[in-house]
Amino acid sequence: MHIQPTQTPPAEGCIDTQVVGNILLIGINRPAKRNGWTPAMFRQLAEAYTRLDDEPELRIGVLHAFGDHFTAGLDMPSIQAHLERGEKVVPEGLVEPHDFGKPGYRRRTKPVVAAVKGICFTVGIELMLGADIVIAGEDCRFSQKEVQRGLMAGAGATLRMSQRAGLGNAMLLLLTGDDFDAPTAYRLNFVQKLVPNDQVLKEAMAIAERIAEQAPLAVQATRLNTIKAVEEGPAAAVADFPAIGQRIFASEDWAEGVRSFVEKRKAVFTGR
Repeated sequence: MHIQPTQTPPAEGCIDTQVVGNILLIGINRPAKRNGWTPAMFRQLAEAYTRLDDEPELRIGVLHAFGDHFTAGLDMPSIQAHLERGEKVVPEGLVEPHDFGKPGYRRRTKPVVAAVKGICFTVGIELMLGADIVIAGEDCRFSQKEVQRGLMAGAGATLRMSQRAGLGNAMLLLLTGDDFDAPTAYRLNFVQKLVPNDQVLKEAMAIAERIAEQAPLAVQATRLNTIKAVEEGPAAAVADFPAIGQRIFASEDWAEGVRSFVEKRKAVFTGR
């Protein structure tokens, strides 16, 4: 599957969004610089994630990249001053793309599938771990190399690598900054599926289409409750069951799900 960008990117790059059915394609568009991240790109990514949450007809996002690589990481010259001054590259009030639940930012409610290929370094790993499902090319290369540049990985790797892979495996990668390959990323649960390089976006779209067919309210509730169980523990997630059930059972989609079961047909959900 090949998607063309809708615009020629400016020097600082951009995030290119396209709607396909109920899916928002979110494309990293700075291929001439191996999709190195600039402040403008971070702001636009947050705006795209906010759009995904705010537009009712959109049910899921697919984060992908134009060119041969997902990203080589931060464009250090363009972002150095922001880091040193502690400036926020994402304005408050938007959906924060790494999905931390930081004060001042919204948390994403709708799912995102990440399609990664080529080089996926530093912030690329953190963005894919902030998504919900990751599809990677078989030849994809990864590295969380901040320590090699005098930095700490500050966008989620120190949290999520250990959650997915265990403390020792996370320390090995975080403290050396060494490269690792796609089979290793799969083994460590950073990636859910490996496919040939030219099939990455096609596979991500197929999974997104399958999820988009399901009841949107149920998908969102399931996603948020699963994350809560990881972040706050099983008891916190279980405590939300009654309120979630009340919302679900009052929805039109629940009624449609029951009707489709009785009538032995595929359900058609509206998100209401």
